[in-house]
Amino acid sequence: MIVCVCNAIRETELRQAAREGASCPTSAYRLYGRKPRCGQCFSFARELIAAERATA
Repeated sequence: MIVCVCNAIRETELRQAAREGASCPTSAYRLYGRKPRCGQCFSFARELIAAERATA
């Protein structure tokens, strides 16, 4: 599922970024060489990252 339409970032990419140490959407996007744009995805991205980090 695509989480960030502006940057075409998928849920699997965000989960992978969290496993690699990203603690917020901005740091996750940075791992892929992208920058946040509109910010509409941030709340869902935060939830995904937190959930992935909690299970790690």
